[in-house]
Amino acid sequence: MATSADPKIVIIGCGVSGIAAAHRLVKAGYGHVRILEATGRSGGRIKTATLGSTITEIGAAYIHGPSEENPLFCLARDYDLLPPEALTPKNQAVDVDEDPPLVPNWFSSSGQRLSAESMEPAEELFREILDNTSQFQNRKNTSWKSVGHFMRTKAQNQAAGRWKDEDETTRQLLLSAFSTMLKFECCGSATHSMDDIDLAGFSMYKSLRGVDCMLPRGFERLIENLMSELPSDLVTYNCPVSCVHWSNTECGSSPVTVECENGERIAADHVIVTVPLGYLKKHHSSLFYPPLPAHKLKSIETLGFGTCDKIFVEFESPWWDADCEIIYLVWEDEETVSDQVSDVSESWIRKLVTFTVHKPSETGSHVLCGWICGHEAEYMETLPEEEVRESITNLVRTFTGNDTITPKRILCSRWFTDPWTYGSYCHPAIGCTAKDLKNMMEPLPSQETLSQPLQVLFAGEATHSCFYSTVHGAIITGWREADRLITHYWASVSP
Repeated sequence: MATSADPKIVIIGCGVSGIAAAHRLVKAGYGHVRILEATGRSGGRIKTATLGSTITEIGAAYIHGPSEENPLFCLARDYDLLPPEALTPKNQAVDVDEDPPLVPNWFSSSGQRLSAESMEPAEELFREILDNTSQFQNRKNTSWKSVGHFMRTKAQNQAAGRWKDEDETTRQLLLSAFSTMLKFECCGSATHSMDDIDLAGFSMYKSLRGVDCMLPRGFERLIENLMSELPSDLVTYNCPVSCVHWSNTECGSSPVTVECENGERIAADHVIVTVPLGYLKKHHSSLFYPPLPAHKLKSIETLGFGTCDKIFVEFESPWWDADCEIIYLVWEDEETVSDQVSDVSESWIRKLVTFTVHKPSETGSHVLCGWICGHEAEYMETLPEEEVRESITNLVRTFTGNDTITPKRILCSRWFTDPWTYGSYCHPAIGCTAKDLKNMMEPLPSQETLSQPLQVLFAGEATHSCFYSTVHGAIITGWREADRLITHYWASVSP
């Protein structure tokens, strides 16, 4: 239980990390916990919507590694939110490294349906080279500039030998398929290009056992269940924070003062900051006084934070196979392996090369989720919905060769232009090391003092050493910082 002092604790951000921290503190008996949320809703980058009768995830969509090692899985199980297949021991034991074997349909830009068997050589080469990036874990010096440099070079070199018996057209098609998968891989890291991903840093991420799954009734159900267990008045919505004054910069007995945009000033003993890294990158200079230490600022700047958007598209009837789970589009006119487009404003739609298939709803709604990231996603967000819909229509007609296919409705995520996120999630950019992730989670002041330790603490997916970019990583970091405070007060009263 908390000490008789019962410190005042303010949590900035009511995403899943902030909610997790509040849960831990409230259950430990702390009575002066308050969450300040800039928007009018809980959940942060967890956001569920519908397109027609189909549940869609504007934000987080998957439980990555649904097994007993994953606290998100355990929470979802306890709240009865999981699909039956995710609960089977077999599903939880499988180690697929977040790459489940999905049934694909392949289409080419000449309007041809490609057999999955003919594309297998490209898939095998891609997975092999991607797996080989793990050899650079903890290496400080390599001759490769990035993950992208490594993968492109290896693909070009190995393709020449592996596919020497194929004709030139087939070899080029397989390399174009490799480019398709490289573009999709960018979405996994929310990066513009794999050229922006550090080769050694890429292996810092750790996957968990279990085949990735979704929550059939939507991720927001998780948030609803968590919020139902907190006091109803714990969160103040529509309350952006303008500055965190720490290190006794304000008069009074409390070491921290949280200044809100509405003029309210809240005295606190501790503040847990859970805002997205994108927001920190843009506002750190005004959000903290005194400014953050130089080493922490450097890590905020070094760690990457990019955009991965989704475009949900509803059709009257499917143009893909009944058992299809993922659709790949192969641009045949791309002469070199690449994950970027030459002109973003003119060709942004060429970055959208993958659709995942939603299970048909009971009312017969047929929905695909198109994935797009980087500068192309950022540009897409500036366009009116009707223009995006027209681009999707032309794309589908080009690849299927069917000029009658017309989407009924679309729904786009827009995380880059969201003023509270400025992107989707973090990635290990060039030069990023484990030290940067350690700096991200370091409380302030950096050196604890006997009188005023742990004034400002940091949580959120970008502060986890190996589960960054995930919901389970965000939850763990919220618990981590709550436990840091609980341990501190427990130690202060222990004999």
